[in-house]
Formats: sequence, structure tokens, C-alpha cells
Amino acid sequence: MYKAFYNLKRNPFEITPDPSFLFATKKHNEALAALYYGVRRRKGFVVLTGEVGTGKTLLVRCLLQILTRANVSFAYVFNSRLNPMEFLQYVVGDFGLATAGKTKSELLLSLANYVIARSQKSWTTVLVVDEAHHLSTEVLEEIRLLTNLESVQEKLLQILLIGQPELDEKLDADNLRQLKQRIALRSHLGPLELDETGDYIYRRLQLAGSVRPEIIFPMDTILEIHRHSRGFPRLINTLCENGLIHAYAKQAQGVTPEIIEEIVQEFRLNIVHRSPSADVLTTERAAEVQQAARTLLDLYAHLRQTQPERTDLGTFVRTGKHEPYI
Repeated sequence: MYKAFYNLKRNPFEITPDPSFLFATKKHNEALAALYYGVRRRKGFVVLTGEVGTGKTLLVRCLLQILTRANVSFAYVFNSRLNPMEFLQYVVGDFGLATAGKTKSELLLSLANYVIARSQKSWTTVLVVDEAHHLSTEVLEEIRLLTNLESVQEKLLQILLIGQPELDEKLDADNLRQLKQRIALRSHLGPLELDETGDYIYRRLQLAGSVRPEIIFPMDTILEIHRHSRGFPRLINTLCENGLIHAYAKQAQGVTPEIIEEIVQEFRLNIVHRSPSADVLTTERAAEVQQAARTLLDLYAHLRQTQPERTDLGTFVRTGKHEPYI
């Protein structure tokens, strides 16, 4: 509803991952290059991690768009909360193979034949797993076994695992060390820096048709957006989209810092919840500190009682080198 008012041809800050709006920072370029290189050079396992809202799915969409034009067949798993059999059925089905009534061994055989047939034609086959941090240990082990599809020179099935930092923690587990050792390339996406946040916002406005993006989002507003979004693109989009709506409602030529502050309050972005485990850990540490303090006080009181009345703390510090001191 604000597009005509701000001379825009399309909404610049949609939440959905649109490859045409990719803002390629150095980190995003490096991550995309690692994913593409891993697939085209048939390296086997590639892992991409990043916090919520850093643009992982958008990057994967861009990669898949590139691979589609390069005769690369891929299965894309976007819901990773599956058991091993469900996961295998989904992957085989997404490759366009029949799954109805087939046992696990039959599904594996169908997948192997499909991958080998494509390899013989020098075609690449890729399995992309988004939200991979939700995968169970059992499913991750099944994925590892799929990499046994290989020739003497290369892996026949390329596997991309995309997830939040919890995926790194999961892969560090001792029972997944075989999988961890097979990872050929790893990348990590972080939040945007302040200058990148401004460039990100202006680039999206320009792609949407704006010729003067700095009028719509002045620098003081950019500063406020970066402060509250902490550089996470998804939150930047939320603040900017709602900022345009609020500014349009007020018939304002630009989005002010005050408008951003209103949105932050409405979306409760200034509230950070502590996890129960963190609270328990803090309580335990506080109890440990209190116990240590009581122990030291008891020890000091005992030592004072065992020394002559004229002995003070300074005398106690000057005792022999093999005697305890505080």
C-alpha cells in the first residue's frame, strides 16, 4: 500500500527468501562459493551454519537456482524432523523415484542406481538438507552412509547440511566423529556490520525502484535499525517493512528513529529471554561462589584462633615459604 507513495515498484523487504534480492557481502560470497565449489568438484560433504535470520536459506535458494541451469539434480529437505525411514522416503521421492510400498533396502537400491546412472553421464546429484540442526543422530548416521556411494576418484552424491550453530555442536559429538571427518568444506554466516546494514537496506530499496533511498531511511534511522536488529537480515527486513507502513500512515517522507523505536516496542525486540538452562547454570555458579566464600571465611577464622592474639594478617602473610597464606 506504500509503494506508490514512495515510488517503489515492489515491496523491498519481504520476509520470504527471494534470490533476486541477494545482498552479497564478503561472507555471503565466500559461503556461496564454498557451496558451489563443493558441489561442482564433488567433494561430498559441505556444511553451512549461521544464526537465525542470517540468510542461510536465501543463499541455498540462490545456489539451487544456479544448479538448476547446470543440469544438476537435487533433493531439497526443508523439514528435518523425520526418522531415518521417513527421511529416506522423502529424499528418494524428491528425486522423482517411486517410494510406495518399498522397503528400506529397496529405497537404498533405487537411490544408488539413480546416482550411479547420473554419474556415468557425468551429471551431478545433490542432497540439500536445510534446518539440519534438527536432524537426529540416527538420521545423521544414515546420511553419512549415503556418502559411501563413491567411485575411486570422487563422491557420487554431494551432501549439503545447512543449519544453526547447534549443528556444529551436534557434529562435535564423539559418536558422529566419522561424519565430522568426512566434511570437506565448512562456512559460517554472521550478522551484518553497520556499514553493511546501510548498504543492505539501500540496495533493496534500489532494486524495488527507489532512486533516493537515503531520503526514505536516513542514516540516523539506519543506526537505530542496526542497534535493534544486531545486523540480522531477517530482523532488518521486519523493522524496515513495518517502518514503511508506519511512515506511510503518517504520510512521512522518511522513516524516523522514533518510528523504529515504536516498532521495536510492538514486536518486543528489546526483550531477551534467558533459557532455563542458563538460569540453572547461573544459580549453580552463585551457590558455588557463596560456598567458596564461606569456606575461606571459616579457614581464616580458624587460623586466627590458632595464632597468638598479637598476630595479624600482615604477620600471617610473612610466614615461611612452605606455609599457607591468604
